[in-house]
Amino acid sequence: MCTDTPQILYCVHSKPPNSESQNVHRATPLTGLRVLEFAGLAPGPFAGLLLSDAGASVLRIDRISPGSSPLPTGDLLTRHKASIAVDLKSSAGVALVCRLAQHADIIIDPFRPGVMEKLGLGPSVLRAANPRLIYGRLTGFRRDGRYATMAGHDINYLSVSGALSLLGRKGIPPTPPGNILADFAGGGATLFQGILLALLARERTGHGQAVEANMVDGVSYLATFPRFALKTPLGGRPRGENMLDSGCPYYDTYETADRRFMAVGALEPHFYAAFIKGLGLDGQKWESRQFDRDHWPEMRKAFEETFKTKSRDAWEAVFDGTDACCTPVLEYTEMEHNPAREGDQRPFVTLEESPCLAVRRDASQPSHGQGPGVEGEGYVGTPLVPGEGGVAVVEQWLKWTEGDEFTVQNGVLVMKDKSRL
Repeated sequence: MCTDTPQILYCVHSKPPNSESQNVHRATPLTGLRVLEFAGLAPGPFAGLLLSDAGASVLRIDRISPGSSPLPTGDLLTRHKASIAVDLKSSAGVALVCRLAQHADIIIDPFRPGVMEKLGLGPSVLRAANPRLIYGRLTGFRRDGRYATMAGHDINYLSVSGALSLLGRKGIPPTPPGNILADFAGGGATLFQGILLALLARERTGHGQAVEANMVDGVSYLATFPRFALKTPLGGRPRGENMLDSGCPYYDTYETADRRFMAVGALEPHFYAAFIKGLGLDGQKWESRQFDRDHWPEMRKAFEETFKTKSRDAWEAVFDGTDACCTPVLEYTEMEHNPAREGDQRPFVTLEESPCLAVRRDASQPSHGQGPGVEGEGYVGTPLVPGEGGVAVVEQWLKWTEGDEFTVQNGVLVMKDKSRL
């Protein structure tokens, strides 16, 4: 329960969050929204990053015990966020979070089922004190499924969703695609969408609600089209033998003379014809054999041999500006410092009237974000030390003033007026 307690201690730093120092001339999409993000790894922080990039005030709650040293965590998804470090094992720390939640619009809970309830910070408690609160919860497995109590990672959520069975070439085991698909697309981004839906519903009803997302269902929903395709000629063959999973020679990647790669997606006949012409293979009956699977092995061999005759840059020069659907496979290391490669990270969507916060420090293109951007420009993440920016956010949210309601002693915030809880 959220009850008054005699003592509150939590670690802070006095540096204000980036979002407070932005020179913003127009309101961002989520200006005015307040988010409590409980510290976690990858998916939860990514949902918070999407919210903070859109202008929400995101305050991360780091768990820390009195006397321990607040050190940076492994979380690099910290743009525009601030932090306070709280001892959630103490009733004082729990009471503080309850008070903050009364002033918040959104909670991000990244823990396994039952963790927040054991802390006394479950949705029934916090929403009772703040009926407008949107309580976002993200787990890997389904909360009501057979794997609910088990640990897992991206590969495990993909595996039980069915999606992993579709990934990989013929004759090799299923291939995990990094941790992009489950953690971020099926997890953090899906929770973000659920929160936005709940915000829309709150405009109509005046009430918040719990939003429950999990990576298994998120990935499964993302795989709607491939699931449908399993019962069609497009995707009904075994893994690695279909049109879009490397089974088709004109929808694949090819090594070039300099051991780089080109990507080919020339599915439609007119695109395929332009591709064949660019390779210099036109007039050899390949155009009439596009859909003849019996000739696909021979076709693939011809493509492989041809691509190895030139460098990737040379092939790019051949296909640039054409409709051959043939492009270079770029690497982030070559994109980072090359503006011609369009490697600058921009907000995930452009809103003309209320753009999100910029990622690039160079704000010369305001339509792609507002404000001066952040260090690293989307290539280097900056750890957020537990407590960093906490003073500014607490003062803003609760209207408390350092020296009156609290003091900072060796990085630890100590409440002076306990009755405020």
